[in-house]
Amino acid sequence: MKYCADVPNFGCWSDPRKFAEFARGVEEAGWDGISVWDHILVGDDHAVADPWILLAAAAMTTSRIRLMTMVTPLPRRHPWKLARECVSLDLLSEGRLTLGVGIGWPTDPEFTRFGGETDLRVRADMLEEGLEILTGLWTGEPFEFHGEHYQLERSTFLPRPLQQPRIPIWAAAMWPRKRPVRRAAKWDGLAPITYNPDTDEWGAPTPEVIGEIAEYAASHRESADPFDLAVAGTRRLDEDMGDHMAQLEAAGATWWRDCWDPWVGVDHDEWIADVLDGPPVG
Repeated sequence: MKYCADVPNFGCWSDPRKFAEFARGVEEAGWDGISVWDHILVGDDHAVADPWILLAAAAMTTSRIRLMTMVTPLPRRHPWKLARECVSLDLLSEGRLTLGVGIGWPTDPEFTRFGGETDLRVRADMLEEGLEILTGLWTGEPFEFHGEHYQLERSTFLPRPLQQPRIPIWAAAMWPRKRPVRRAAKWDGLAPITYNPDTDEWGAPTPEVIGEIAEYAASHRESADPFDLAVAGTRRLDEDMGDHMAQLEAAGATWWRDCWDPWVGVDHDEWIADVLDGPPVG
C-alpha cells in the first residue's frame, strides 16, 4: 500500500507557495504522493488556484513523491491544452505525474455558470473522446481526431512525455455506477467514490465495497499490466489505521488517499500537523 495526502485547490492551498511548502513537508514525512483537486469555482467567496500551477510549484520543491490531479474534469478543458500541460509537468517533475480524470462534479456551478455541458452522459462521452486525443498527442506522432464532441486536424505535439509508453491515467468512478469503472479498467488506475448521485447518498470505502469494485474492475481489464486502486477517505486523527489499511490492501487497494475535506468536520490545522508527522501506517 502507498500513501498520498489529498487536498483541495482552494483555501490555504490556493497559494502556490504554501502548497509547494506543504508538498515538501509531505515528502519529508515519508508519504508516497500528493494529490490536488481540480476545481475552478467552488463559490464566490472561495479563493481557488489552478492545480497545474500548484503541481508545478510542488515539482520544484520535491524530488520523489508522485504528483497527481484527483481529478481533472476533462469535459471542461480543451484536451490539446491539457496534453501540453501534462507533458510540461511530466518533464519538470522528471516523470512523477499521474493524471486523474473524471467527468466533473458537481455540475453546479462549475458547468452551469460558464455555459458548460450539464448532461452527465454527454460529459462521459466527452471524457472518452478527450482521453483518445490526449494519448494520441502524447505519442509525438502526427495525429488527428474527428469525433462527436471534438475535432482536431492533423497535428504533431513535441516533446513527448518522459514517462513511456505514456503518463499514467487514473479515472474516477462513482460506485455503484458501473460504466465509469469499466472506463477506468482501460487505463492505469481507478479512483472510486462510493456515492450514488441518484439518491444523494455517500458510502464508506469499506473493505467489502472496495473488494467489489476491485473484482468488477479486474473482470474488465484487457491488460496484465499493474492496475492501481486509489481509495480515498478522511480518517479520524486519533484512530489506529493499521488493521483497516491491511484489510483495504487485501481487498485490492494499492493507494490510500488521506483527504482533508472541508465538509466533514476534521480540524484543518490538526490534519496538516498529523500529515506532516507521517503516513497513517509505516
